[in-house]
Amino acid sequence: MDYIMQGFGEAFQLLLSLDKEIYGIILLTLYVTIMSTCIAAIIAVPLGILIGLKNFRFKRTLIRLLYTFMSMPPVIAGLFVFLVLSRRGPLGQLELLFTPTAMIIAQVFLVTPIIMGITYNSTREKGQKIRQLAYTMGANRIQSLSLLLFELRADILAAVVSGFGRAISEVGAVMLVGGNIKGHTRVMTTSIAMLQSMGDYSQAIAIGVVLLALSFAINSILYHGQRVI
Repeated sequence: MDYIMQGFGEAFQLLLSLDKEIYGIILLTLYVTIMSTCIAAIIAVPLGILIGLKNFRFKRTLIRLLYTFMSMPPVIAGLFVFLVLSRRGPLGQLELLFTPTAMIIAQVFLVTPIIMGITYNSTREKGQKIRQLAYTMGANRIQSLSLLLFELRADILAAVVSGFGRAISEVGAVMLVGGNIKGHTRVMTTSIAMLQSMGDYSQAIAIGVVLLALSFAINSILYHGQRVI
């Protein structure tokens, strides 16, 4: 209990101290998480809607693969990206390994199936009814798609929020491809893992409290946006 109380105290001290290292870790965490979530959403939302509306060969197999990737262990995603970006990998010449870019790629690989799967389920349940309503009203394809996006906006935002939650809490994948390098690829989750292994529980709790507060604040904004729309 003393560790927890001390951790809360140190969390406030960390924020008030304006320490460059701490704020660098916070900003990098937000940058990697927001960028990966946005990129994943751009890829996943259109594909999720398309799969939900269209019937095609091997669709059931594709859906099973999608659900499998939704529950994929992060270390598997990290290992795959690591091998692709390593010197002997197909993209090794880009020298992206142990950079924030590699961390973003790993998180996109993790988050995209989550957003796509949730979007697909929402489209499958509501998509056909919305399209039939649009055609009944005499809408063309573009107008029908606009109506579909408008009606699914809350579901899409919920999918993005779920993806963001997965990204900001990620440890294994970003550790493998980022290396937890001080001042370069160290984010809040990898800092907590490192501090815990060093036995610095108060500091780990302090950063954990800050991470939880940031996650709560951003999710509150997204939740408020979901209610408004």
